[in-house]
Amino acid sequence: MLAPPRPLQIPSGQEAGAGLPESFSLPASLCAGLRFSPEQFAELCQANPEAVWELAADGSLILMTPTGSETGARNGELFFQIKAWARATGRWKAFDSSSGFRLPDDSVLSPDASLVALDRWQALSDSERRGFAPLCPDLVVELASPGDEGPRGLTALRQKMAAYQRNGARLGWLLIPAERAVEIWEPLADPAAQPRRIEAASHLDAAPHCPGLVVELEEIWSG
Repeated sequence: MLAPPRPLQIPSGQEAGAGLPESFSLPASLCAGLRFSPEQFAELCQANPEAVWELAADGSLILMTPTGSETGARNGELFFQIKAWARATGRWKAFDSSSGFRLPDDSVLSPDASLVALDRWQALSDSERRGFAPLCPDLVVELASPGDEGPRGLTALRQKMAAYQRNGARLGWLLIPAERAVEIWEPLADPAAQPRRIEAASHLDAAPHCPGLVVELEEIWSG
């Protein structure tokens, strides 16, 4: 039987809540048993720049893996379209899949692509912008990999979409290339509400949340 998860053990001589030692690193095999505060997680990422993690609301680490090349190409096309629109409007800030956000529930998640209204971004301090920005993006997009295994499978991504929804995202898109389908996650009004699914989707219109943003899906589906 596995031992129950244990909180992060602070080395002797340091107080709980203090920063991690500069040399602290963490083998992937230990991830499942530890819990981190968002501040400790930020320091852990700095000490382990080769690792790709997210932080769940309960303080546990979510170990990510590199995408396959086809998924990476799809993600590049997705970000290209969103970035081009944001630059043209001048009223939004676009973020790629390497950008982490500290959500109100203290999780730290990285959507495959996201948008933040420029006035919300400019309201942050310089230090907040350099770290994991303490907000939930207005638009979040996740791109499912083939199959349902791991952190990029449909089950895990639906849990992420629900987390974005609970934390105030105005609009969420879950793209499912294997089915050429999209799940639309609207702002949370009814706890029992289900995402709306579009079959054989060829484009996505973000109105009224991001008026004028239309993502063409054929290039994304083709990989």
